[in-house]
Amino acid sequence: MVALSFEKSSTVNESLISAARAIPLEVVQAKGHGHAGTAMGLAPLMHVLFGSELRHDPAEPNWEGRDRFILSAGHASLALYVQLYLTGYGLELDEIARARSFGTRTPGHPELGETPGVEMSTGPLGQGLAASVGLAAALRHKQALLEGSPLFDQTVWVIAGDGCLQEGVSSEASSLAGTLGLPNLVVIWDDNGITIDGDSQASFREDTRARYRSYGWTVLDIPDPNDVTAIREVLKEARATSGPVLVAYKSVIGWPSEGRSGTSAAHAGPFGADDVAATKERLGYPADASLDDLVSEELLSAGRKALVRGRELRLAWEQDLQDQIASDPEFSSKYSSLHDHEEGKKRSLAILDHLSLSLTEDAVATRVTNGQVIRALAESLPLWGGSADLEGSTSVTVPGEGFSAENPGGNFWNFGIREHAMAAILNGIALEGTWRPYGSTYMAFSDYLRPALRIGSLMRLPILLVFTHDSVAVGEDGPTHQPIEQVSGMRMIPGVDVVRPADSAEVLGTWMRAVENPEGPLVLALSRQNLPSLGSESSLAGTQRGGYIAWQSGDGMDIALLAAGSEVSIALSVAKSLGEDGYAVRVVSMPSMSWFDRQDSEYRASVLPATLRNRVAIEAGSTAPWWKYVGLDGSVIGIDTFGASGPGDRILEMKGISEENLEKVARSLLR
Repeated sequence: MVALSFEKSSTVNESLISAARAIPLEVVQAKGHGHAGTAMGLAPLMHVLFGSELRHDPAEPNWEGRDRFILSAGHASLALYVQLYLTGYGLELDEIARARSFGTRTPGHPELGETPGVEMSTGPLGQGLAASVGLAAALRHKQALLEGSPLFDQTVWVIAGDGCLQEGVSSEASSLAGTLGLPNLVVIWDDNGITIDGDSQASFREDTRARYRSYGWTVLDIPDPNDVTAIREVLKEARATSGPVLVAYKSVIGWPSEGRSGTSAAHAGPFGADDVAATKERLGYPADASLDDLVSEELLSAGRKALVRGRELRLAWEQDLQDQIASDPEFSSKYSSLHDHEEGKKRSLAILDHLSLSLTEDAVATRVTNGQVIRALAESLPLWGGSADLEGSTSVTVPGEGFSAENPGGNFWNFGIREHAMAAILNGIALEGTWRPYGSTYMAFSDYLRPALRIGSLMRLPILLVFTHDSVAVGEDGPTHQPIEQVSGMRMIPGVDVVRPADSAEVLGTWMRAVENPEGPLVLALSRQNLPSLGSESSLAGTQRGGYIAWQSGDGMDIALLAAGSEVSIALSVAKSLGEDGYAVRVVSMPSMSWFDRQDSEYRASVLPATLRNRVAIEAGSTAPWWKYVGLDGSVIGIDTFGASGPGDRILEMKGISEENLEKVARSLLR
């Protein structure tokens, strides 16, 4: 570790850096909880980045021409909040003082939509770094489609800690970023050598620089974290480097505290009154200085010169954009097409209407129909994605060439066998805002990407995940590839809409709603095996409401058979058999529980009246989510054990997913 000397602030820059160290120290001490140490160690870097190297306008946080900053080490949120305050994003000191409190714009970890200047919700380590690959790729792709215009050469800056680099998702994403040669991605590694449990050497002894060089990254070093001139020079070099860059910033956590600097004790919690007083004195403040004493009006005015710089950058960029639009008709047309989502929506809905007219009675796997839809919409909807090395099997193949270092204008992604990174990258693409990103794999492998999907849902990002091979009907590949709890597990993530369509019409209905109203993450659970057409005239509209009566005999008030996906056809067959015996039966297809639950009470009661107590649900997966629909008087037929190797139809029968078993259970209720 570099030996650091300490001199009290003598310049405006040094005073701003001292304030950026003292504010977190004071806030955490007053609150009794929070993370001051990392924010203190990062203060010089953050000052240089926000003060001179980041292209941003604090008065217009969403300016299209801005660089993007992602704090992957989200626990260091105070480092970001302090810069947003000092540079003029509208965040004030009293809001920082109330950090981590209910209802503030300064939550414990950065949250998209809560704080101006926050580009992404972060906290689970590695997610920000991985998403930044998607964000950088989307910006690179956009520039390629806009004739390589230098107006769209924005840089994505990321701060990641040792914990981020230890998480597997960062390895997956960094490997792919190197393969893609992303020239606009700079990851700054806060190389402080400390984790919560102590010195990182206890668990992290790899040669990180060599690892990133092997990925194809350029590695730069900032050995003295307090050398502002060196920081500025390295960041300029990083921006100018062709290909992704890792900047190793050798910070000291908690510096300049004498008691906690460079130790895990600086990671979280207050430093103690004596240490705080002594550290404030080392930073040039009186020992008893209050939070309001840490930033004078003169110093705040100096920090908010970033507003002047940002306005100049933005106005110049906007003028250059208008000049290029006026002088280059081809550029103007392409720029407009990338931003006119309403026109794309209209064209997509017309395509879906046309496809609905050509529906047949033939049995078709829902993965096949879904693939047809994706290919049909490829020219009208801003879809951009691919698969985790399974595009043919998951049926998401689209015409064109893949996105690559040599072809940044490519039509689709080859994510490789990197499910977790794939979902995180989709988050990053969605954050850029131009495309509706999609990824695909087998349903059984959805477990790999769940943390990224959860973060995407927290941010309400309209990502699409296509999961095929949705049940034990997969068959001979055996229990490792046969999902049991995955579909219900996806349904449990707040804000994630899971749709398990029963036939081609329900696939089309799903896409109609997805195009018309992108509400957040959408999961499609699709079959490998062919499924018969339900032949229901209400499928298109009913699917968009999440659940509907697919068939009924009489008033349907003797018994309701509920199902989703491939099991709806089983319910239909049994219902018709019961109907022939004089029972009033209704079949409720439930492609999306969350969509159904969001319908008004009147509609839900029309599908499942409270007086209709005889209810049986059947699905080739976990029984857990169905009990709220069948009640204590009803029954659920499902699978709560692992599958087996063998033909899919035999496994379904063995597990009780059959017409015979459903009819037996239904008749027992009727008796």
